[in-house]
Amino acid sequence: MNKSIDYLIQPGGKLTGRVRVPGDKSISHRSVMLGSLAEGETRVTGLLEGEDVLSTLGAFRAMGVRVAGPDQGNLVIHGAGLHGLKSPKNALDMGNSGTAMRLMAGVLAGQVFDTELIGDASLSQRPMQRVVDPLGRMGAKIQTDEGGRPPLRIKGGQKLRGISYQMPVASAQVKSSLLLAGLYAAGETTVTEPAPTRDHTERLLRGFGYDVQTQGARISLRGGGALKGRRIDVPADISSAAFLLVGASIAPGSDLMLEQVGINPTRTGVLNILKLMGANIELLNAREVGGEPVADIRVRAAGLRGIRIPEDQVPLAVDEFPAIFIAAAVASGETVLSGAQELRVKESDRIAVMARGLKQLGIDARETPDGIIVRGGRLQAGTVDSHGDHRIAMSFAIAGFVTSGPVTVRDCKNVDTSFPGFVNLAAKVGLSIRVI
Repeated sequence: MNKSIDYLIQPGGKLTGRVRVPGDKSISHRSVMLGSLAEGETRVTGLLEGEDVLSTLGAFRAMGVRVAGPDQGNLVIHGAGLHGLKSPKNALDMGNSGTAMRLMAGVLAGQVFDTELIGDASLSQRPMQRVVDPLGRMGAKIQTDEGGRPPLRIKGGQKLRGISYQMPVASAQVKSSLLLAGLYAAGETTVTEPAPTRDHTERLLRGFGYDVQTQGARISLRGGGALKGRRIDVPADISSAAFLLVGASIAPGSDLMLEQVGINPTRTGVLNILKLMGANIELLNAREVGGEPVADIRVRAAGLRGIRIPEDQVPLAVDEFPAIFIAAAVASGETVLSGAQELRVKESDRIAVMARGLKQLGIDARETPDGIIVRGGRLQAGTVDSHGDHRIAMSFAIAGFVTSGPVTVRDCKNVDTSFPGFVNLAAKVGLSIRVI
C-alpha cells in the first residue's frame, strides 16, 4: 500500500547559500521523446529523474528503445528513428503526468501499432479532448473514457495529414502534441497560438535537425523528415526554482543564489510577476546552453505589494501560480488574478485548493471563475491538504517560513514527480521541514 507523506514545517529561518534545483521537467520529457525518435545516439545531462519523466522513459523502453541510465542526471538514448518503435506488450502508464500523456498521444497517433495510455487516479480525471479532437482532424483514431478522460486507446496504421489549427486555449501541451503528430503527417501542420506558450518543443526539434518555422503566433513543420541524435544539457527548472524564489522573497534576511536556471522567455512569468510585486531578483551570468537561455538568479528578501497580475503573463507562469499565491498572501494589499481558468484542470483545481488552504491559514482568499483575489495578511499556523498536488504541497511548505506557528501539509507524496529531494534541498538552504 502507498503510504501517505505529510510535511511539518516550523516557522522562522531564512534562505541563504547557493543551490541548483533539479532539471527542467518540460525539457527532460521532450529530450527523452525526441532522443527516442531520433537516429543515432542522444546524450542527456541534467535530466530530471522525477517520476513523471521516468514514466515517459518507461514508455519508450516498453516500445523497444535502448537506454542507458538515468545515472545522476546522465542518460544515453540509442534512438529508434521515427518509424522504429515496437508495439508494447501492455498499456503505457503515464503515472501523474499530463505532459507525458498529451505529447505521447501525438507520437503514438502516427505509429503502425495500437496503444493504450493510462495514468494514476489524478491523471485519469484530466481533460484529454483538447488533444484528441485536433489529432482526430489529422486522421488519428483515439477513444477516451466518458468526458474525454483517460485512458486513451490509439488505433495504429492511420494515415495522418497536416492541418492548420487555431488553438482555442493557450497550451504548450496541445501545440507540442500536434507538432509531434505532424512529424508523421503528409504535408504541413500549422498551429496558431492565442498567446505565447513555452517553446521547448520547437527549440528541441530544431536542435535535432528538424525544420520548424515560426512566424509570430504560427508554428509549422512538414512531415517526412528525420531527427538526428545530439547532446542535451538540461537547465535547472524555473518551476522548481519558483518555490525558493518566493521563500527567499518573504523570509526576512534571505539572500539566495539559484544556479543555471532556465530563463526561456516563454517561462519567465514568475520572475516578471514577482518583480512587479517588488521582489529583489537579479539575473547574473546569463548565457545559452544547448539552445536554451540560462542564468544564475539572486533573490533577497523584500517587502512585497499586491498587484493586478497582467493577463499576458498568465500563460508564462501557469505552473508557478501556487507559489505566487503564497507571495500574495504576505504582500501588502490585494492581488488579483484573472484569465487563469486553466488552473482548474491541473493536477488539482489549483484555484479552489489554494483558496481553501490560504483560508485555513487565516488569509482572505476569494475564488473567481477564472482566478482569485488574495488580500495579504499574517499567515497563521494550521493544517492544509495539498490534494496530492506536488506544486501545492511545496507552496504551503514555503509558506511555513512566515507563519505564526507550525504548518502541517498533508498528502505530499507526489512532490517526487517534479522535485525529487525537495525536503533535503529546502532544509539545506534554511527551511525547518521534516517528513511525518
